[in-house]
Amino acid sequence: MKTFISSIAILGFSISLLSMHGNGMAVAQTANSEEFIARGTEPFWSVTVSKRGIVYSSPDAPKQTFPYVTPLKAEGRPANLVRVYRLKGRASNILIIKQVDTCSDGMSDKNYSYSATLILGNRVLDGCAEKK
Repeated sequence: MKTFISSIAILGFSISLLSMHGNGMAVAQTANSEEFIARGTEPFWSVTVSKRGIVYSSPDAPKQTFPYVTPLKAEGRPANLVRVYRLKGRASNILIIKQVDTCSDGMSDKNYSYSATLILGNRVLDGCAEKK
């Protein structure tokens, strides 16, 4: 019985250590922390990021679906600051979501907490993003 209780205590301590961030601060992990909606105007476009996939849509282009990939994070920065998604396809496709003080879509009074830059081949689209 003592061995069983000791094993549980060690397992709990190990899990606690694994959830610690590099600077010793615990980082909360949530199931939907990687889910975003990015939008832009002139031209209008949107990208939905979820574990099921990354979907680009625009009124003037066919919908494109990319498999979800774990985003790259900026070295030496908090994980929530910058996310870079490499979208698999024939061209170099990248979605960059960066936490900012405020981002405006230029069409409404809504302010977003993230900026978004979408690169699809030779096209660069700029907009804002929010967590779902």
